Amino acid sequence: MRMAEAPMSCDCFVSLPPGSRDDHVIFGKNSDRPRDEVQEVVHYPAASHPPGSMLECTYIQIPQVEHTHAVILSKPAWMWGAEMGANDQGVCIGNEAVWTREPVAPGEALLGMDLVRLGLERGDSAWAALTVITGLLEQHGQGGQCREDPAPFSYHNTFLLVDRNEAWVLETAGRLWVAQKVTEGVKNISNQLTICTEVSAEHPELRSVAQAQGWWDGEGEFNFSQVFSPENPPARMELAKQRYKGGTQLLQQHDGSVTAEVMMSILRDKPSGICMDSGGFCTTGSMVSVLPRDTSLPCIHFFTATPDPSRSVFKPFIFSDCSTPVLRVIAPQFGPDDPVRKQPRFQSQVDRRHDLYKAHQVALNTMETNPDEGLAIYEILRELEAQCLSEISAMLNGEIPGDELGDLFFDCVDTEIKFYQ
Repeated sequence: MRMAEAPMSCDCFVSLPPGSRDDHVIFGKNSDRPRDEVQEVVHYPAASHPPGSMLECTYIQIPQVEHTHAVILSKPAWMWGAEMGANDQGVCIGNEAVWTREPVAPGEALLGMDLVRLGLERGDSAWAALTVITGLLEQHGQGGQCREDPAPFSYHNTFLLVDRNEAWVLETAGRLWVAQKVTEGVKNISNQLTICTEVSAEHPELRSVAQAQGWWDGEGEFNFSQVFSPENPPARMELAKQRYKGGTQLLQQHDGSVTAEVMMSILRDKPSGICMDSGGFCTTGSMVSVLPRDTSLPCIHFFTATPDPSRSVFKPFIFSDCSTPVLRVIAPQFGPDDPVRKQPRFQSQVDRRHDLYKAHQVALNTMETNPDEGLAIYEILRELEAQCLSEISAMLNGEIPGDELGDLFFDCVDTEIKFYQ
């Protein structure tokens, strides 16, 4: 059933064996953001940092750690943090906006997207990344403008953290949090509190705060979603319930047979609203990851780096010591003249489009104005994606050495741009 109005939201998914067809954990996310926002895909190598050094996040500085893992991030080009990404330890994280009874604190703190990147840079497992995020929440809080616009828009966050063995759902309300461990089957999150009584870990003051606020009487089981969900939720949260239900149904339809291709098809689903195109918001970037349980096999991370996965190509990235930098999916830099760095912030606009984004825009225009030519473009793009998936499948079956595919992301981006031209 098609939704009357798609909500401003994102969707994250995970499938763990036996939900997956193979012995792989499959992660997926659609990042739904303001329509004109550019999402770039950036690889940052592992690094060591001097003791006592500071780290500049989107709005605030925090102490840096001695070592950070290599990461691949799909991120709004204007911010330091990321909507989704992976590290070289086999960890993937995606976040979602959420509103709770706990008010969003005024002022600038860590964005949920900053916390995604920090969890990936500092965590060598899903649980380790979760403890990084909750520790930083306790120290620095969350908050700040969440879009490149002077009109206020901020929120709390939920996260899906995944590694080769397990997944964690982390839901927050200000500095408070609760987490649920997922070890098998399928799970999705969509801009609402989903953890009820199945709590695996929590902030030590969570229940006492709920009692002090009069939200819970201390009797019976503690139901986090029931206690902390807002009494009058924003319309976007109410609408997200339909997407959450649609995502759950799509996962359940494929339970036991989820693959990268299945996850891509879910992210491309328009009737459910998961592939979003509504007013000022759309799906601006998408990610699918394959995390084999066999640690001798590399993890594979597919990114579109362009809007609308139904008309984009998922391109595979594999961490490698010798991969070529993919500059054509990185946005231009504006230094101190960037509107996000000036005070007051966001008083002007700059062109953040990268090369692939520009080429893809031309192709989308062709698809809309010349349906026959657009269909031909669409079919060739799908063929390019199918070839990549075939090579990845061969590698996971031991037919192609993984180290030969280190430049696959570079090659796919280059091929896609040349095709558009």
